[in-house]
Amino acid sequence: MSFVTPWVLALLPVVLALALYPRFARERTKPAGMRYSDNNLTQVEGRSVRLTLRPFLPALRWIAVALVVVSAARPQLSEAREIISGEGVDISLALDISGSMGALDFEPQNRLEAATDVIADFIDKRKYDRIGLVVFASEAFIQSPPTIDHRVLSFMLEDLDLAASLGLEDGTAIGLGLATGANMLKDSESVSKIVVLLTDGVNNKGNVDPITAAIAAEALGIKVYTIGMGNPDGVLTNHRGPFGDQLIIQRFELDEETLQQIADTTGGLYFRATDAEGLREIYDEINELETSEVEVRQFTRHRELAGWFLVPVPLLLLFQLLAGLTFFRTLP
Repeated sequence: MSFVTPWVLALLPVVLALALYPRFARERTKPAGMRYSDNNLTQVEGRSVRLTLRPFLPALRWIAVALVVVSAARPQLSEAREIISGEGVDISLALDISGSMGALDFEPQNRLEAATDVIADFIDKRKYDRIGLVVFASEAFIQSPPTIDHRVLSFMLEDLDLAASLGLEDGTAIGLGLATGANMLKDSESVSKIVVLLTDGVNNKGNVDPITAAIAAEALGIKVYTIGMGNPDGVLTNHRGPFGDQLIIQRFELDEETLQQIADTTGGLYFRATDAEGLREIYDEINELETSEVEVRQFTRHRELAGWFLVPVPLLLLFQLLAGLTFFRTLP
């Protein structure tokens, strides 16, 4: 709740002071003697309800005055809204979760951790786009169909892990991952549809050829951006051997030729990322290349609440008047 003229609320302490002043004034001028000739008249066993509540009767008037002051400050409830016209880009994110994505060349993270962090930032920048998520190793799985609720995607990314940790067979089914990502967009009516595929390996699983999947995506009007991830030299990786986890140096093959051909076939681009900063720059470039044709107009609707604060005022004053003439009436 907000106030149009909040300075009016500065009168509330004044109202409180005026309400309390008579009580303090009476205490200071209270006579020391007794006005009764017979002390027996003052011997009562207890205060009646009427005597107990009577001092609070004037408070009703001051509560009414305080409500008038609050009403004069014009309290409002504000509701911000957006009117969105046009349409965004429908995006399918295809992410490799094979064992090689556990390589430690994207310090201090492994490849998968670095990728999910960058992808999460990319999603945050695509506020008005429908985005879906596909992960692949030896098989491909839809984590989330295209949605405007990006919080769902954030939760999905936080829970992602390498295929072996998820109980999946290892491998890299690039063609199947691309086909699954493109298939999610086949019924999309958006003018712009893209797949962003990230991998660090070679297609060695699945029954879908990557180039065949690219041709199918192109036929559906889908542009594919491919990202090859990883250092071409030997890199540290965790290896589970007979004596537990060990750090060993491995070299992973990356099929850049196929990734380039996929991008060329669909009118996209191929990128190579060898560190976390480079990967972030790649997603930033894709973000700039695929702009959304969306016009957003923001407006705020204000709901006046002053009337609600005034409603009790006459009721409080009327109750005080009637109570003073009846239940709390005093003899002259």
